[in-house]
Amino acid sequence: MAAVLPPVKRQKVYHGIPEPPQEAPKPSPNVVVHFVNEDDGTPIAPAVNLPANVARESLEALVNQLRTKVSLLSCGNIPQPLVTRPITQDDDEHVPYAFHVALPADASKGDAPTRIVISKSIEADVLGHPSLAFSEEDVLVVRCAPQSVFKVRPATRCSSTLSGHSSPILCASFSPTGALLATGSGDTHVRLWDLNTETPSHTLVGHTGWVLCVEWDPLERKLASGGHDGQVRLWDPRTGKPIGEAMKGHTKWVTSLAWEPLHLNPSAPRLASSSKDGTVRVWSSSTRKLEYTLGGHTASVNVVKWGGGGKGGRGVLYTASSDRTVRVWDPHGGKQLMVLNDHAHWVTTLALSTDFVLRTGPFDHTGKRPASNEEAQELALRRYEGLVNRSPELLISGSDDHTLFLWSLFSSGSTSVGGGGKPKPVNRLTGHQRQVSHVAFSPDGRWAASAGWDSAVRLWDCSGSQGSGNLGKFVATLRGHVGPVYRLTWSADSRMVVSASKDATVKIWDLKTYKLKVDLPGHLDEVYCVDFVTDKIVSGGRDRTLKIWKN
Repeated sequence: MAAVLPPVKRQKVYHGIPEPPQEAPKPSPNVVVHFVNEDDGTPIAPAVNLPANVARESLEALVNQLRTKVSLLSCGNIPQPLVTRPITQDDDEHVPYAFHVALPADASKGDAPTRIVISKSIEADVLGHPSLAFSEEDVLVVRCAPQSVFKVRPATRCSSTLSGHSSPILCASFSPTGALLATGSGDTHVRLWDLNTETPSHTLVGHTGWVLCVEWDPLERKLASGGHDGQVRLWDPRTGKPIGEAMKGHTKWVTSLAWEPLHLNPSAPRLASSSKDGTVRVWSSSTRKLEYTLGGHTASVNVVKWGGGGKGGRGVLYTASSDRTVRVWDPHGGKQLMVLNDHAHWVTTLALSTDFVLRTGPFDHTGKRPASNEEAQELALRRYEGLVNRSPELLISGSDDHTLFLWSLFSSGSTSVGGGGKPKPVNRLTGHQRQVSHVAFSPDGRWAASAGWDSAVRLWDCSGSQGSGNLGKFVATLRGHVGPVYRLTWSADSRMVVSASKDATVKIWDLKTYKLKVDLPGHLDEVYCVDFVTDKIVSGGRDRTLKIWKN
């Protein structure tokens, strides 16, 4: 018996018109790619020829193979296993990378990003870019930036709304381990919160005016607070009790606080306080006595920072003032080293590329706790040197003149102390249309973000070498807020930046796309402060409530 064939499938028709034949997939072109290090532009390996549709994850695996097995490669000939090698969790040598291609100067316009981030593939992101700046015949220089080995999850929901303050929350700061949070408010109280249970821990009563700033010492043993009453107070976070009497001396309110870095003084770090009275006072935390006063400024000192670099790596104090200057001081005696007077208006914000490692001291993503002061000092020094060995300690100053200046004051190529000339900034960062309210470096020191009263957040590339001309180069503008942006903070992996604004929202921005990743509405009024630790974000503001956001 002959086999019976099935009936022929009836052809689909759309309003009487047969379905058009499917087009064959377009073959992907091959491109010549040159992988270079983002920091200094040095090649990772010779140029290679590969399909343009290779996924970003495969590019990452390829670069890791190129780093360790360059001898396997010859120009234009790539073994197939290298391109398709999967990423495994057990690969200890695997380094995550971010890839981008710099746009030519004539192809980037206005506030548009100056680089193309490869998030899918070279074909989709670079060859398909609207600027049409690249073709398959070009040699593509792909810059590779190593990323942190851990990844922070973006917050997506409000896990707790905590009340307790009876006035607006003016400042908030996580402890170095992320276990505790301190907030200061217009109700004259400092409150401690347990982040594990998301409940109140202690109420610290002592100030007689608004609490304007709180700062943790790097080992989480003490908390310092400064207020509108001109007093600086030390607290024991375990008991919530004050450590001795208030440290008095300022005749006007305290504007900011800074602890001496742990790797310089692990047993009894000193504390610096700046004030509206135009002075900076350095206190001994063990005796609570004044060591010396810095009195060179002629107007309010708005910010003080205690860096870990300086001459001989002995530390350095930076102060920014409404007298339009930034001054640099030797913390051992208080001698003035430099005066930076390039700004044309009040200098309101400072940031150091080492802020994150100085703030967190010996504590990193592994969660290990040092057993002694010596071990803590060793761990903190190792973390600090790991960062400054790649790039010297950088300083950014932001002003009401709508600009920022990037400084490298103690590197080998700078005109610094004893250099016989006025210190010159590495770069002038322009673009904000109104006053700059805050600037912050990413934890890895490769990025800086600035917030302004023009409702914008601007990103700057600080990963290049000092002589390259790219240090401080504008990258992108992050737009989405409809009110002035007051405060910025970074995720620990440097992949996200968070902004708090007058428009009552907190926003998370993605550095892969330079676009909004998560919008966190919920506050009823202006958000004055925000901080990020592990995968938790805290925010507080005029509505007197503290909100904790997490994934």
